[in-house]
Amino acid sequence: MLDYLIASALILLILLGWIQVQHLARRFSLRHPEFGEHREEGGGCGGNCACSGGGSCRNHKAQGAE
Repeated sequence: MLDYLIASALILLILLGWIQVQHLARRFSLRHPEFGEHREEGGGCGGNCACSGGGSCRNHKAQGAE
């Protein structure tokens, strides 16, 4: 039972830590606009081009180049 509680607490701490990292990155972006706008990694559904755009990555890249 103690192992379960420790594992649960550790997962929660890691997730909270990641939220803090994202917050700090966004805040840094707002303070330093000379580095460009803040971009989140991934495409919303795992970062796979085929799942977010309905096409392949090749089509997705070609659309961005135009």
